[in-house]
Amino acid sequence: MIRTLPLAALLALAAAPQAFAQAGPVAQPIPVDGTVLDIVAEGTSTRVPDLALIQAGVVTTAPTAGEAMQQNAGRMAAVLAALRKAGIAERDLQTSAVNLAPQYRYQENKPPVITGYQASNQLTVRFRDVAKSGSILDALVAQGANNISGPSLTLADEDGAMDDARRDAIAKAKTRATLYAQAAGLKVDRILLISEAGSAPAPQPMPMLMRGKAMLAEADTAIVPGEQKITASVSVRFLLK
Repeated sequence: MIRTLPLAALLALAAAPQAFAQAGPVAQPIPVDGTVLDIVAEGTSTRVPDLALIQAGVVTTAPTAGEAMQQNAGRMAAVLAALRKAGIAERDLQTSAVNLAPQYRYQENKPPVITGYQASNQLTVRFRDVAKSGSILDALVAQGANNISGPSLTLADEDGAMDDARRDAIAKAKTRATLYAQAAGLKVDRILLISEAGSAPAPQPMPMLMRGKAMLAEADTAIVPGEQKITASVSVRFLLK
């Protein structure tokens, strides 16, 4: 007895090979006369950090919550004006935290008593000219900023630095594969597979904390960028013959 499949079932069967073909890449067969060599290589590139992220803010205390917030807002307005005057673009200024908290006095065997309120407003400031960031920080302290931490030094073009590290990793893998092939009396035929094993571009945090205008009596703040190393690790499979 011969059964005829419905049209929908026939169409589904016709589409099945295409669906399976799109499910994922098929590993290339290894020639029987070939030798497989797996190399893991790490490449690096070095850059001078050209971007600094700094937390700058104002902390104020007052007997009432309203007074604390009002004083904080006034001093923060002066800080923002100083940053804009120094040429910091609006896209490089971002409020990161605004807090208001009561301040307590504790005594033995007595409930805590509120003695006032502390208001804080914190900005994340992106400096695109690292060399000028120290002098701008000093100006901020003069305008009332009393809570400054950072900077975290990083790169404006992290992708470009990573690409250079990747190229270096591939070049090292090819050089090492050639060495192994020559030692074994073989030659590198071609690359079968490349995968990125991991990469590590990371900002360099510099511990710095400034509180109060007493900092103004000291020397000008200097931000030294140094150098930053970016690494990329690749795994490469070679075919030797």
